[in-house]
Amino acid sequence: MSLTIVPTPIGNLDDITFRAVKVLTDADLILAEDTRNTGILLKHLDIRKPMQSFHIFNEHKTLKGVVQKLKEGLQIALVSDAGTPAISDPGFLLVRECIDEEIEVECLPGATAFVPALVNSGLPSDSFVFEGFIPVKKGRKTKLEELSEEKRTMIFYESPHRLLRTLEDFIAHFGEERKACVSRELTKIHEENVRGSLSEILANFANRPIKGEIVITVEGLNRKKTK
Repeated sequence: MSLTIVPTPIGNLDDITFRAVKVLTDADLILAEDTRNTGILLKHLDIRKPMQSFHIFNEHKTLKGVVQKLKEGLQIALVSDAGTPAISDPGFLLVRECIDEEIEVECLPGATAFVPALVNSGLPSDSFVFEGFIPVKKGRKTKLEELSEEKRTMIFYESPHRLLRTLEDFIAHFGEERKACVSRELTKIHEENVRGSLSEILANFANRPIKGEIVITVEGLNRKKTK
């Protein structure tokens, strides 16, 4: 019995690894954040396996049932819609439960959006902090105030419809001249990396449609610049 965490492509389906394909082919059951999205990937790979929905809204309810299936000897693979499960996606609770129940857990290396975004940004990558999605309402201001003193490069995920508001909030707390990069549609045909100061990036996106998954990379506080 074992649970295997399988990263899936964040855009380009050809980014799947040979090992991931083998795990999905050999699995007795695939846990999918959205079975429709995973179905597209499996069809592309010509893999036909039973799938079960496992997402943020049902993971508490289905957790015990999945663990029981693992105890019965099933080989189960966990995937999210894109990237590595448990990175701003469901998966942490299941991994923790499996460890508590002494069930083997293995995570394959593979796609995750924040690494190419960080490298593409041109900002320091020797030391960084991944913040995922910052709070939308409660705790947002407090979090941004804390991060205003962060010296490491900061990485955030954001949705298209909140991008402008988030850039405005970053300007208010980090300063309009802070360097940043907005990466959009990574690995896809229309991949875009917009680099510059926060004010320049905000102006770039202010009057055009914004689509696709977004990663924002922001320079850490440089005290020499603030003096």
